[in-house]
Amino acid sequence: MDFNLNAEQRAFHETVSRFAQTELAPGAAERAASDNYPWDVAERLADIGLLGLLFDEADGGAGGSLVEAIIALQAVAEVCPKSGDVVQAANFGPVRTFVEYATPEQKALYLPGILAGKTLISLGMSEPGAGSAVTELTTRAVQDGDDYVINGTKIFGTHSGLADLFLVYVRFGPGTGGIGSVLIERGTPGFEVGKPSTFMNGEDWCQLYFDDVRIPKENVLLGEGGFKKQIAGFNVERLGNAARAVAVGRHAFNLAREHALTRKQFGRPLCEFQGLQWKFAEMALKLESAQLLLMRAAVNAGDGLPSAHETALAKLACNEAGYFAANEAVQILGGLGFSSESTAQYCLRRTRGWMIAGGSVEIMKNRIAEGIFERRFDQRAPRASAAE
Repeated sequence: MDFNLNAEQRAFHETVSRFAQTELAPGAAERAASDNYPWDVAERLADIGLLGLLFDEADGGAGGSLVEAIIALQAVAEVCPKSGDVVQAANFGPVRTFVEYATPEQKALYLPGILAGKTLISLGMSEPGAGSAVTELTTRAVQDGDDYVINGTKIFGTHSGLADLFLVYVRFGPGTGGIGSVLIERGTPGFEVGKPSTFMNGEDWCQLYFDDVRIPKENVLLGEGGFKKQIAGFNVERLGNAARAVAVGRHAFNLAREHALTRKQFGRPLCEFQGLQWKFAEMALKLESAQLLLMRAAVNAGDGLPSAHETALAKLACNEAGYFAANEAVQILGGLGFSSESTAQYCLRRTRGWMIAGGSVEIMKNRIAEGIFERRFDQRAPRASAAE
């Protein structure tokens, strides 16, 4: 299969890369060191059409493909890792699941602000007792006339302290088939956004509390039986995670490469020492191999959603490659890489987080094994028999 970009895609990549080098490279280190979301960058990226690349023109998007969205995300993140968050949030995050399944009325209400770079949507998925075992979630939606009443809590949501809209996984009934999702706006009575907690990469998240939160039935995104559709849509988010991991790993790689070309020790440039040459060879091998798996998943998705097996392979490879490259870059840069002024240490922290977010690397390995053996492996402990 040919994973080379066609002429139109190459031209698009060159355009986005040129914009990133001109407009985003200045200030990239300062953005990485800041705890603030780059709202100014979001509006600039919206102006040039990089938000909503994946969505139909009727929805306010550009009508592009998954491959083109990955091209844009990586071209931006490789130059300015923090700005890559913006492309992710408006193309690959929960907004992708929202656009896939939302009604025209829901899209008209919420999409314009998101695609203009003025608002964010956050995912309420993980709970204190339901992380990787997400189907054990307990946040409940109970119908009451034309409304639903929501009770429960969520944790670890990206942009949960900033978002105006939340896509929340809820339980309408028992079992996996009882899981669906609803849309809840910030400020809805009974909905409380807790105090910020900070991840190792500097990003904040807030626990979400739902105490008899009443929403109209029009705010249901996917009702009972919607879980499998939600997870299928979530595979796009995983590819966004994977794409950023490789791109941010490349950013660290490029910092280390420039350092190795110009820094001298013992009267020689660092790049002339075989030990460091091997480090760069290993980084390049992992990054380029992971990129191929990423593009395979994207290309094979066509106009639909990527397969779970190919997504898992790509995410695992990209997470491990990005982290490996960032970790080696910090080592090569030495004290400079370990300094807070360098984006290399930021890349290390970001790539490490993506090995957990969006499905941990361990869960990806489980999913890959299921694809290999063409069967599902239940990770839950066996239930005791009635005789016991």
